[in-house]
Amino acid sequence: QVQLVESGGGLVQAGGSLRLSCAASGRTFRRYAMAWFRQAPGKEREFVAALNWSGGNTVYADSVKGRFTISRDNAKNTVYLQMNALKPENTAVYYCAADSDATLTREELYAYDYWGQGTPVTVSS
Repeated sequence: QVQLVESGGGLVQAGGSLRLSCAASGRTFRRYAMAWFRQAPGKEREFVAALNWSGGNTVYADSVKGRFTISRDNAKNTVYLQMNALKPENTAVYYCAADSDATLTREELYAYDYWGQGTPVTVSS
């Protein structure tokens, strides 16, 4: 089992940057693929980015390609989401999630076994 705690959210102007972090408990972090999802007010939770256990395979939603970067540091049990060129439509609560199948980079919510509590990101115009 793994517990996830996100941090790094906040208020930023359009065009700015934020880096989100997700710290995982336990010594088995490298056994999980990791992902970021987000949920805007009144909308369903949607996939943002994912990477496998090593970080060697990554996948992104089309809407964030070229602006967001997912990465991980297995020594620190942490996954990151670097967000650049932020837009008001990126305003949402951002969640990290862990998939017990460490080799995959899946986009489906149901694939993920563990979730953090979320960190809010607000992008002002």
